[in-house]
Amino acid sequence: MPRVSIGDCSLYVERHGDGFPVLLISGLSGHAAYWEPQIPAFSREFGLVLHDHRGVGQSDHVKMSYTIDKMAADVVALMDKLEIEQAHIVGHSTGGAIAQVLAIDYPSRVRALVITASWPKPDAYFRREFMLRKEILSGLGPTAYVQQASLMLYPPAWVAEHNEELRHYEARMIANFPPVEIMESRIDALMAFDRTKDLGKIKAPTLIVGAADDQVIPSYQSEALARAIPDAELKMFASGGHAFTQVKPRDFNQAVLPFLQANTPT
Repeated sequence: MPRVSIGDCSLYVERHGDGFPVLLISGLSGHAAYWEPQIPAFSREFGLVLHDHRGVGQSDHVKMSYTIDKMAADVVALMDKLEIEQAHIVGHSTGGAIAQVLAIDYPSRVRALVITASWPKPDAYFRREFMLRKEILSGLGPTAYVQQASLMLYPPAWVAEHNEELRHYEARMIANFPPVEIMESRIDALMAFDRTKDLGKIKAPTLIVGAADDQVIPSYQSEALARAIPDAELKMFASGGHAFTQVKPRDFNQAVLPFLQANTPT
């Protein structure tokens, strides 16, 4: 592509593979690169669409008041531009919140829904965590923010074993870090998100995935989502941290791909 105009901004977009479309929506960092461990396996089965969110990465750094609803509207605009009528939606963390909005407000666009390491609404733990992350960002800057985030995203043993790999990943994140005010607004969007009253309206087949040792979004949040969404399936990994899609990519892929295959139109 790699950039697609959706009207008032341009998004960095990657497409991999052929077949029924799957949109992989990343978390707070908003980078398509988050999903690199999924690309080989998923693209053998499906047509993948990944994007850097508005405001981050290689997409336009638009300064505005961010909300999860606006992020979801960007995904719909991207689908329209790419002439994708319906897709499987896989959203991680913030991407999982975006996925909730898509399934609630744009139900005809969602064939099946996978929500990973996400939450139905912020609670006291969530607010304490993200207020602190916002203070680290404003007080110490992007480098400290990214390095601190790694300690929460990944299990300690994984960080120790993959230290050099993680340093390279952090360097990419820091080099492409958006203006601080954009990331602060994105954090505010997370803390304001609450569509719990609408979760019962979701009709798409839904798989919720979490990890028991997730420090960012504790596993009870995934369990709450599974209870609130009608007929949702729940898959809980014993370990893997918040970024279990990267820590245990094979296990994640093996859990999600059969669900997507079972819900793909023939």
